[in-house]
Amino acid sequence: MTLLAIVRKSLRQHALSTAVTSLSIALAGGLLMSVWAIKAQSQQTFTQITGGFDAVLGARSSKLQLVLNAVFHLEASPANISWKDYEDIKNNPSVSHAIPIAMGDNYHGYRIVGTQTNLFTDVEFAAGRKFRVEAPGRIFDPGLKEAVIGSFAARKLGLKRGDRFFPYHGLYFNEKEQHTNDQYVVVGVLEPSNTPADRVVWIPLAGVQNMTGHAAETATDVSAVLVKLRSPMAGRTLELLYNRQGDRLTFAWPIGATMGELLNKISWFDRVLALIAYLVALVAAGSILASIYNSMNERRRQIAILRALGARRATIFCTVVLEAVAIAVLGMMAAFALYGGITSAVAAVIRAQTGVVIDPFVWNPVLVLAPLGMIALGALAGVVPAIKAYRTDVAEHLSPTT
Repeated sequence: MTLLAIVRKSLRQHALSTAVTSLSIALAGGLLMSVWAIKAQSQQTFTQITGGFDAVLGARSSKLQLVLNAVFHLEASPANISWKDYEDIKNNPSVSHAIPIAMGDNYHGYRIVGTQTNLFTDVEFAAGRKFRVEAPGRIFDPGLKEAVIGSFAARKLGLKRGDRFFPYHGLYFNEKEQHTNDQYVVVGVLEPSNTPADRVVWIPLAGVQNMTGHAAETATDVSAVLVKLRSPMAGRTLELLYNRQGDRLTFAWPIGATMGELLNKISWFDRVLALIAYLVALVAAGSILASIYNSMNERRRQIAILRALGARRATIFCTVVLEAVAIAVLGMMAAFALYGGITSAVAAVIRAQTGVVIDPFVWNPVLVLAPLGMIALGALAGVVPAIKAYRTDVAEHLSPTT
């Protein structure tokens, strides 16, 4: 208890330097935990989101572009494919489901995607989960100008069942490109799925194909086909058929591996952030060392008095190291608040841009390893000033001061 009392008194006496040093520890710890947690969550989430499909069939392009366009609704479609291409893969005995999609319009920046109703009725976007419409809404009628809105898009656009809207041409909002002859009515809002579908305005496939101003020759074309296979082995066969024996179409399979390639390509950014966090941690450790070491001159008389009262050298050494540990602990307590703020902000941006929801507070070993590492680093930083305190000469510093 004597050690703790001494440490507590010292921290109060040097409150400003303690606060500044603790904040540097908090910044290092919060940044380090955030980088690793977000990286792990992103890799796990983005490689698992497939919309319930195994592959995407589209015009000749990169697999990544097709997946980003058809599954995540981020990229532009490379080109359309014919209705015959859709029917060919739909009728392939290796295919369980083939859902065509068509795009090229938006409503205030949120993509309008045309599709068939079996996307909502037959396909599980995750194990045991299908898209559901909030009561009392319903799925659109394929022959009418009706729309079903993803939950996130509905909230941001302020749309609800019964509302009417006019689409805009193109993937990006331009108020001069409104389809004034095509008014749609919202007949349902999807329950939150935490997938890219939450950011989409869904309408009948024919609605996009026959939208006023679209080329007549593309009235039966589709942007891509979402494919569910009967067995994993079928993917290899269809990949050979489309990617190696033809030059018109691309079969992006498997979706998860394709997204994994993207995350690997941008992993350098994670490493840069981690390096910055490590550098900040070293600077923070240096701050602890400098803060305590520079205060040794004014502490020498106090240390000499403690020695004269019976405190051993080892006790003095432990007191200084414990003070460094206390500063690191205070910093890491604040680091968790910083971690929560950073990860929550990043999660909000990811959801707004992709519709994908990551949980910033899911368990990750870094939430234990980083604090332990920072506290150990703080203790190590306290060793140098502790040695200086250990060597304090009692007789010299107890002499009267003039």
